[in-house]
Amino acid sequence: MSRTALRICPLCEATCGLTLTIEGTRVTSARGDRDDVFSNGFICPKGASFGAVDGDPDRLRTPLVRRDGELREATWTEAFDAVAAGLRPVVERHGPHAVGMVLGNPNVHTMAGALYPPVLLAGLGTRSLFTASTVDQMPKHVSSGLLFGDANAIPVPDLDHTDHLLLIGANPLESNGSLCTAPDFPGKLKALKARGGTLTVIDPRRTRTARLADRHIAIRPGTDALLLAATAQVLFEEGLVELGELSRHVQGMDELRDAVRDFTPESVAAACDVDAGLVRTLARELAAAPTAAVYGRIGSCTVPHGTLASWLVDVLNILTGNLDRPGGALFPQAATDRTPRPAGPGRGFALGRWHSRVSRHPEAKGELPLSALAEEIDTATDEGTPVRALIVVAANPVLSAPDGDRLDKALDSLDFMVSVDPYLNETSRNADVVLPPPPPSQSPHHDFAFNTLAVRNQVRYTRPAVPLEPGRMAESEILARLTLAATGMHGADPSAVDDLVIGQTLGKAVEDPHSPVHGRDSEDLAAQLAGESGPERRLDMMLRLGPYGDGFGVRPEGLGLERLLAHPHGIDLGPLRPRLPQPLKTRSGKIELLPQPIADDLPRLRRAAAERPTGLVLVGRRHLRSNNSWMHNVPALTGGTNRCTVQVHPEDAERLGLRDGEPVRVKGAGGEVTAPAEVTDGVRRGVVSIPHGWGHDRPGTRLSHASADPGVNVNQLLDGSLLDPLSGNAVLNGVPVELSPLA
Repeated sequence: MSRTALRICPLCEATCGLTLTIEGTRVTSARGDRDDVFSNGFICPKGASFGAVDGDPDRLRTPLVRRDGELREATWTEAFDAVAAGLRPVVERHGPHAVGMVLGNPNVHTMAGALYPPVLLAGLGTRSLFTASTVDQMPKHVSSGLLFGDANAIPVPDLDHTDHLLLIGANPLESNGSLCTAPDFPGKLKALKARGGTLTVIDPRRTRTARLADRHIAIRPGTDALLLAATAQVLFEEGLVELGELSRHVQGMDELRDAVRDFTPESVAAACDVDAGLVRTLARELAAAPTAAVYGRIGSCTVPHGTLASWLVDVLNILTGNLDRPGGALFPQAATDRTPRPAGPGRGFALGRWHSRVSRHPEAKGELPLSALAEEIDTATDEGTPVRALIVVAANPVLSAPDGDRLDKALDSLDFMVSVDPYLNETSRNADVVLPPPPPSQSPHHDFAFNTLAVRNQVRYTRPAVPLEPGRMAESEILARLTLAATGMHGADPSAVDDLVIGQTLGKAVEDPHSPVHGRDSEDLAAQLAGESGPERRLDMMLRLGPYGDGFGVRPEGLGLERLLAHPHGIDLGPLRPRLPQPLKTRSGKIELLPQPIADDLPRLRRAAAERPTGLVLVGRRHLRSNNSWMHNVPALTGGTNRCTVQVHPEDAERLGLRDGEPVRVKGAGGEVTAPAEVTDGVRRGVVSIPHGWGHDRPGTRLSHASADPGVNVNQLLDGSLLDPLSGNAVLNGVPVELSPLA
C-alpha cells in the first residue's frame, strides 16, 4: 500500500516543497506540494527525480575502512575507532592546524550539515578550513562584510515587486537561483515582464535566462566590475544619484564619487566590448525605474575582480535608493536568526586575521582558499606544519577545485583522511575512513542558510519521510560522533554535543539584556525544549529565541517547534520588509560605501581597463538537471542537453578548424582536456564554455552511471594561481585557453 509524505527538496537552493509517494520504504514518485507556503507546487526536474536520487544503488550503506591498502566494509564502531586512532595522534604531534577541514556545498542542504561542522571546527581549534565558498560566492560575503559589517548580511532582489531587474553573471532559469532562494524563479521573471517590468541580462552566453530578457548584453568575460563601475560613474556624472531613505544610513559618498570618477563608459567600452552609449542607457534606466534591483551571481564572483563586482552590485542598489525598500533589494529575516539586537555600531568585518602557510593568502570569513589546499598538504616551508590529516564533509574538491590532479596526489600523501559522503567519488576514494549518511528521505529537513536568503520570509520543517534503515546512522549522529572522536572525547554519548551547544546558547541568552529570556534559569529553559532528537531540540531553541519566536512563553503567539509541526506545509511570515539600520554591524553603524580594502584594490581594476585579451577565454555553465558534481550518477538527470561539451562560436570554430560533435583539445595553465565540440552562437566570439562538475573517470570510484559518460574536469585547465585577492576566490571564468582539433 502506498502513502504520501511531505519533504522539502534538498537538491538546489530553491527549497521547494515536495509530496512524495512511498511504497514500503521506497520513494516511487515526487510532485510539487501545492499547499507549500513558499513554492506553491512548483517543481523542477531535480525535485521530480527525488526518488531516483534517494534510491541510487551506488549510495554507500555501511562505513568503509582502509585495511591493507583497500577500503572495506566495516561496522560503525570500527569506523569511529579508526577515526579517533587516525586524527588524535596528528593533533597531539603537530597541533590542531595540521588537521584540515573541507566542507562542500551539500552541507548547506541538510540540517546536520548546518548544525554540526561549526562545533567540530571549534572543538578542533584549527585554522585550516577550506570550503566550496572560495570556488563560488566568497566575494559576496566579503563585500557584504565590508559594506554592512556582516558577511552574511546579503540583500536579495524583491522579485515579486520590482519593476526593473538587472542580472549579471546569473542564469536562474537553469540554476534555479543562488544566494537568492526563490522557488519558480523562471515564473517570477515571467511575472515581472507580464506586469510591464524590464529584465536586463549581462552574460557572455545567450542562456535561457538571457533569451527571456528584454535586453541581453554579451559582455567580455571577467570585465563585470568595469561595467558596473562605469554605471556608477554615470549615476554621479549625470546627477542621477537618489538615496532617499538611505541617506541617513550611508557614509562615504564623496569618497565613492571620487573613486569611480575615472571609470567612464568610454574608458571601459573596449575592455568590456560594450558600447559606451549602452552603459549610459543602463544607468539611466536603473535610475528612472520606479523600483529596481541589481543581482549578480557566480559569473560575476568567479572572476579576477569578483569582490569589486559584488561590492558594485550593492553600490548600484544604494545609489538608486533601491537598497532596503520594497521592489529593490532587501535583507531577509529568517526564523532561526539570532534575537534582533538594537541598531548601533558593531565589531565590523576584518580580512587577513591569519594567512595560509605557503602562499600567504589572507583568510576571509575564517576560511583559506580551496585553491591552496594542495600546496598546504604537499609543500614544506619554514612556516608551520603542512596539513597532515583531513576531514572532508560532503565535498569533492578533486573536481571542484583547480588542478584536481595535483590535489588527488596530495590527498594520497596524507597521514589520515576521513570523508563523510554517500558515495565513493573522486575525492572520498582517497579516504582512510568513509562515513556514509542516509538518503534524504530518511533525514529531517530545515533550511538554516537558505532562509536567510529567501525572497519571502517563511519557515518550514519536515521530519523524515521514511524510517532510518537498519544498519544506517543518522547524519546528525555521524557528525556528532566524528566531533567527539576528533576532539579527544571518543566513546562519549553523541547527545553530549547537542547538550553542549544548548547549554552554551541558553547560558549566553539568559545573560543578554536584549534576549527574551534574560535573567531566567538556563537549565529550566533547556528542560522546556520540544523535539524527538538533538537537532529538533536545537531547532526549537533557535525558533523560540529568534525574531518570530515565543521567547519561551514571553510571546504565546510566537514560533516554536510544536507550532511549526502543526503546520506541515510551513508558516508564511510575510514579504520582505525594510530593516535598516538593524542589520548593520560596521564600526560606524552605517553602510561604509568605500571600505579601505576596496579602495586599495581599485587601482588593479583601473589597470584592467587597458587590457585587451586577444585569445579565447573560458567560462563555465550550469545545467538545470544537475547541481555541481552531485547528480551525474542518476540516469534520469543526464543526457539530452545535460552533456559535457565545449561550446564555441561558429566563427571561432571555422577559424580553428573545429567541427560540431568532433573532439577538441582544450589547453590551459593547469593541463588539457578533450571533449566534443558544440558549435553554437549561444556563446559570443572569443568565448569557450565547458560545464563544471564533470570528470568521473578516475579509478576506484563507485559511480557506475557517471563513469560510463564521465565528461571532463574543466577545473583541470586551471593551475590554482589565479585568485581574487580580497576573497581568495578561485578565478574560474575569463581565463585564457587554447583550442585545437584532435588529430
